[in-house]
Amino acid sequence: MAEDWITIRSGSLAAAINPLGAELSSLTDADGRELMTDADPAFWTGRAPLLFPVIGLTQDGIRIDGQRYAIPKHGFARHSRFTLVSHDEAQAVFALEDSAETRAVYPYAFRLEVTHRLDGATLVTEARIINRGEGPMLASFGFHPAFAWPLPYGQDRADHRIVFAADEPGKLKAITPNGLIAAEERASPLDGRTLHLADALFTDDALVWSPVHSRQVTYGASSGPHLDIAFPHTDKLGIWTKPGAAFICIEPWHGIADPEGFTGEFKDKPGVFEVAEGGEKVIAMSITLG
Repeated sequence: MAEDWITIRSGSLAAAINPLGAELSSLTDADGRELMTDADPAFWTGRAPLLFPVIGLTQDGIRIDGQRYAIPKHGFARHSRFTLVSHDEAQAVFALEDSAETRAVYPYAFRLEVTHRLDGATLVTEARIINRGEGPMLASFGFHPAFAWPLPYGQDRADHRIVFAADEPGKLKAITPNGLIAAEERASPLDGRTLHLADALFTDDALVWSPVHSRQVTYGASSGPHLDIAFPHTDKLGIWTKPGAAFICIEPWHGIADPEGFTGEFKDKPGVFEVAEGGEKVIAMSITLG
């Protein structure tokens, strides 16, 4: 564990947050068993990056009032050092504000405040997106946590699954080889409400529900402890891994990559929301060990 990670604890869980990205980097149960990715560099070194102010890839940047801004994939929050605002036994609050560097690729005055809070067996991560500028502000926001696959309770990797809280009858979005949303959709791999996890599901990148009707999924083996992941404010969901890796990402999004061929304004990009002058938008996710 890195020396500057900030730790919070409850009777059931301990979490460690990296100020670089305000990223949840470790989540362990009462016996110290790790519930997050091993971050094996052979596959992916991310742990739970926060996606702001864009999600996924843009064709050639974003356009705001006719001007192009060359913002990186998934935005800049995940590579930015946040300030620790407050910290106690069970909660840590971090903040990122606009700078000359961010305004070069995203022309808004903002404050992104991220709270990680433990309450018993539940970790809540809450993002407050605050408009500090004049006029409305456009943004997207997403979570990207990578959980251990298999979970550390002795069940086979092949026995793990994700169960949706609601029926998901529609097809999925497909991702092009260059990371955009394809025009053609892909068939859903669900068995009822259950996604039986297997490496073969991810040979063509992430599974993307847009929209997703559920606001919670349950991840784990058919028996033993499991994780309930709730996302009350987001209507898109990505599930992703690299075949053979020891993690599965469950990613609630308020936004999505550019559709293939999209050349419009940022305000017209799917999932982008507007924050009024002086206003804020809250987007939260919770993880409960059951």
